[in-house]
Amino acid sequence: MRIALDAMGGDYAPEEIIKGAFMALRELNENIVLIGNEPSIREAMKKMDLSLEEGIEIYHAPESVGMGESPVDAIRKKKRSSIWEAMRLLKGREIDAFVSAGNTGAIVAASLLGVGRLQGIDRPALGVAIPTLEGRTLLIDVGATIGCKPKNLYQFALMGSVYMSVILNIEKPRVGLLTVGEERGKGDEIIKEAYEILASSHQVNFIGNVEGKDIPFGVADVVVCDGFVGNVMLKFIEGVAEAVFKLLHEEISKRLLPRVGILFMLPMLKELWQKFDYEAYGGTPLLGIDGVIIVAHGRSKARAIFNAVKVAREFVLQEGLERIKKKLKGGD
Repeated sequence: MRIALDAMGGDYAPEEIIKGAFMALRELNENIVLIGNEPSIREAMKKMDLSLEEGIEIYHAPESVGMGESPVDAIRKKKRSSIWEAMRLLKGREIDAFVSAGNTGAIVAASLLGVGRLQGIDRPALGVAIPTLEGRTLLIDVGATIGCKPKNLYQFALMGSVYMSVILNIEKPRVGLLTVGEERGKGDEIIKEAYEILASSHQVNFIGNVEGKDIPFGVADVVVCDGFVGNVMLKFIEGVAEAVFKLLHEEISKRLLPRVGILFMLPMLKELWQKFDYEAYGGTPLLGIDGVIIVAHGRSKARAIFNAVKVAREFVLQEGLERIKKKLKGGD
């Protein structure tokens, strides 16, 4: 299997991407392709006292897309960027999957133009498996598609169901539609129409509407929403988690007894934090594209990149793309 990494994407590229590549090579024993500016990659490797090994290769892409760069400008002007080159390789089936911590908008735009949508999918979606009291729930979409139509939400539900079956081995993922009330008929016209489509479908295990407060309790395995709503929800969850742990640390530091007791609580707290740590889950699948693409957090370091490669590898091994295609054609 050949998994490509965007060596120039992310806040800590290329050093942390390279470290993650070597971790993946040694622990997963898969071929890793570093796509990016070859002189920059080699210089970074030299500084880290690393050299190319069997299973690691460099694919030269002279241009790169900045994290804050306009996606439209990037895909129009930078035809030799690491993102564009990866899409060409993915389209030609020269690589099995692509992982990037780079500019999400540019990745989505380039994937649509360079690889193309799956037949039966109108718009792609990004799904993030967020921690809940019952395990993990896939929130989809979290930013790929803004301004969804009812059929888009239905397609997100189909793809999200397959993804959770493949990655978390959930036999019949429960699908909920995110809106302002649990009762049928809540929400705007788009949500109401999407509800009816989902309720009449035999392709998904639809449980009805869910509210934002329901998500942390794991009432659904897949929660479907518009990309704008999903992105706001995701950032809020991340912010609350960081704020709670920071507040806990500050309060403990003010008191002697809690400081003593925290020594016994450290293992539990570390385990709890890992559930909210984006590095632990690695990356987010871009579903609806005719290729395996995993988008990692922009702040990803080596461990997060390694875990994103693991997600990509598992999706390929479990034939996730083929299973989504089958689902879209009406198969089980």
